[in-house]
Amino acid sequence: MARRTRLASALTLILLTAAAQAENFIRVDEDDSAARLQTAITRYQKDGNHVDLIGAVHIADKAYYEALNERFKSYDAVLFEMIGGEKLAAAAAEPAAPEEPAALEEPAAPEEPAAPEEPAAKQDLSGLHKMYDMVAKFLNLSGQMDSIHYKAPNFVHADLTYEEFSRMQKERGESVLGFALNASKEAPEPAKQPDPTKLLAAMLSGRSDLVKLEIIHTLGQGDDQIAAFAGESVIISDRNQRCMEVIQREVTAGKKNLGVFYGAAHFPDLEKRLLDAGYKRIQQNWLTAWDIPKKAAQPQAAGEKKDAA
Repeated sequence: MARRTRLASALTLILLTAAAQAENFIRVDEDDSAARLQTAITRYQKDGNHVDLIGAVHIADKAYYEALNERFKSYDAVLFEMIGGEKLAAAAAEPAAPEEPAALEEPAAPEEPAAPEEPAAKQDLSGLHKMYDMVAKFLNLSGQMDSIHYKAPNFVHADLTYEEFSRMQKERGESVLGFALNASKEAPEPAKQPDPTKLLAAMLSGRSDLVKLEIIHTLGQGDDQIAAFAGESVIISDRNQRCMEVIQREVTAGKKNLGVFYGAAHFPDLEKRLLDAGYKRIQQNWLTAWDIPKKAAQPQAAGEKKDAA
């Protein structure tokens, strides 16, 4: 019971943080056979340079991440979203140190000073990542952090450091959870939430596809929630400003084909910044992040017998 309570809490947080996704960049494609959560790859052009906004989903089918990893190879640079991710980029750029022969006798290591206290933002985001991991396992999905090749040579960090994020949030009086709750409250219409009874029944059944069918429309809805992210914030506008600075830096360095791998909720504001900078939107394609077959997800009718093997 405790595990299901934790799962329910994690699902609630994920739905809150996803409730303001933009319809132009994330959607649900549904027919009688399946429901599909899809993210957009939207291309912008200026002076022979291309910038693709590539929507990120934190938990998805393994095939989705495999397709993205293959696509990322075609870009001069992939600008990625990850608070504190500059350490990944630095580690990827460092050449491997040559192995040293083992010493016959190791001297006693000097006592190291206590590690500095982690920024509050790092603690909050670490807890959020653990929730995503727990939900991913329950839904038989893969996690973005484990599936994307962040150490690829063309990956470029385009986000705030932990220290910057923590300082800016303190200045604005924000928090990760508080922002999600406020966004949900301030939206012009409440986000479409799953039926609690059906969601609980799906969770108790242990059938991941049933749960996904109950929550997919909340994750995929968008246009009536965009106003929740209007105005200045660290979560969206400040991080988008940093992303634009990195885009300009990479273009100035001669990179002509850029991918921006960020959460879809960032894209209405980021698109506006690109258009204001003189880029034109020229193309959009869709990738399927969740593919949920409806027949396989239907509960077995009472008294119905499975076909013999």
